[in-house]
Amino acid sequence: MKPFAYAHPGDVAEAVRDVAAEPNAVFLAGGTNLVDHLRLGVARPDLVVDVRTLTSREITDLDDGGLRLGAASTNSEVAADRRVRERYPVLAQALLAGATGQLRNMATTGGNPLQRTRCPYFQDVTTPCNKRQPGTGCSAVGGYTRYHAILGTPGALPDPTAPETCIATHPSDMAVALTALDAQVHTLGPAGVRTVPFVDLHRLPGDDPSKDTVLEHGELITAIDLPPLPAGARSAYRKVRDRASYAFALVSVAAVVHDGDVRIALGGVAHKPWRATRAEEILRGGPLTDHAVRAAMDAELAVAQPQPGVEGGNGFKIPLAARTVAATVRTLTEEQS
Repeated sequence: MKPFAYAHPGDVAEAVRDVAAEPNAVFLAGGTNLVDHLRLGVARPDLVVDVRTLTSREITDLDDGGLRLGAASTNSEVAADRRVRERYPVLAQALLAGATGQLRNMATTGGNPLQRTRCPYFQDVTTPCNKRQPGTGCSAVGGYTRYHAILGTPGALPDPTAPETCIATHPSDMAVALTALDAQVHTLGPAGVRTVPFVDLHRLPGDDPSKDTVLEHGELITAIDLPPLPAGARSAYRKVRDRASYAFALVSVAAVVHDGDVRIALGGVAHKPWRATRAEEILRGGPLTDHAVRAAMDAELAVAQPQPGVEGGNGFKIPLAARTVAATVRTLTEEQS
């Protein structure tokens, strides 16, 4: 592990100033992702700024009927909160589907959505990786791609040496639920406070796969707001994985259903939580039958670019995603009726 300086500022504003002033500084909250990367040599900061006790740990009611999650609230606390379980079951289910109880006790609301990909090539510093070291290539292309992206990638067979090539997926279960809930992210950065729609927080690889989000250097998440859902709305999270626990999603689905309309977000299929806007538009106002949902998902996934690779690649994710969405929506509509 590379030696680094450690700071524990007195407040959020000081923490933002400390990180903004040092190009190779990082924030530390729960540390469930950063500490792994420090040990692996993936993260090599000069300065680590501890913010765990600086942001709020409270979960508070908003005047409009929504909830505000303080950035320091833990995944366990959010999942166990009665208001979250009753109003936003999709979020509680997503949190409980992630990691282990011990990790959920440490992982925070502000940190969990910012965790970096668990692509094995990204975490292996002996292999080329455009996300870890831009311009070196993408070792995942043509390699083990079972957990890799089928949406938002540069192409079915991108040039692995191209600096923008990256087929990694975002690992957070929580982030998929927050995408479906139209959550809002509050931040404080060098330029002041701002609010970012959660659906816009993460970015596709584009010309710089090393940058996961739209946050600027030194910009810190202070809270996440959950807007109220309409009366009678139902929501659920479904995760398909290789084993029953402590495994990342092959495909996951967060869905919210209300009066024939549906919101759908997918995990395990893209560099960011994927909002299925095309499928939502097709389904809006119509019957949410299995046939209609499968047809809408066929349209959504028409642009999918499965990756070949050892052990058969990841083309199976296309029908798996469609079936998982259909099953999730079916369960919600049956409960609603």
